[in-house]
Amino acid sequence: MSRLTTPELTDIDAKTQGTLDAIAKQFGFAPGMFTTLAANPTVLEIVMGLQGSIAKLLDAKTRHTIALATSHSNDCDYCSALHGYISANLGGMSTEEIELARTGGSTDPKRAAVARFSQQVIESRGQVGDEDIAAVREAGYTDPEIQAIVTVVVVTLLTNYLNNVNDTVVDIPGAGA
Repeated sequence: MSRLTTPELTDIDAKTQGTLDAIAKQFGFAPGMFTTLAANPTVLEIVMGLQGSIAKLLDAKTRHTIALATSHSNDCDYCSALHGYISANLGGMSTEEIELARTGGSTDPKRAAVARFSQQVIESRGQVGDEDIAAVREAGYTDPEIQAIVTVVVVTLLTNYLNNVNDTVVDIPGAGA
């Protein structure tokens, strides 16, 4: 059971309800995480703003790979399930690619490197070694792209932390919950 209070739909103001409606339209369902965040409309707005901003970074499959690797490394069951759903249903990733990304791999060598680097950022709390930077560069990432990778990791960590603190009940279609 989730630990933070989810507001009743009748208690959500019109602007916040509009945001929730847009999320439901985008995903095809309303993930409970966002309804819980509606208890603090500013937090919901920040999360949505950051999500919108990182959509401009890297390609979608790379962002999904980073989110999957990060969520798995951070033991966030909710985000792992949600990013798996998004990757499969909106991102065109196969079940195999999703599972590989979660464990720091990919059938694509460049995305495998980004998955490993993302996990190293988590495990080292950002204190990656020179060899980690060299490996991601060797895979073809530029320094501005490495900044983008770290940014996607950190934005994913925000939702990981929110959901881990809440112990959000996994309500993702097909996630077995």
